[in-house]
Amino acid sequence: MLVLSRKKTEAITLYTSDGPITVRVVRGEQVRLGIEAPRHVRICREEIEPHNENTEPAPIAA
Repeated sequence: MLVLSRKKTEAITLYTSDGPITVRVVRGEQVRLGIEAPRHVRICREEIEPHNENTEPAPIAA
């Protein structure tokens, strides 16, 4: 596992095949991420729904 540290004025951008993920803001113990991805990319919050690659993504409301 790679662990990176940034100061408040610095950023980290991870470039994936579906788009970049950028650390936008760090406030205390919270981190805000910016995710640019096509609609077909599934983004899960594990505390709400455990990651399971075999499940179909929920439809996106228009």
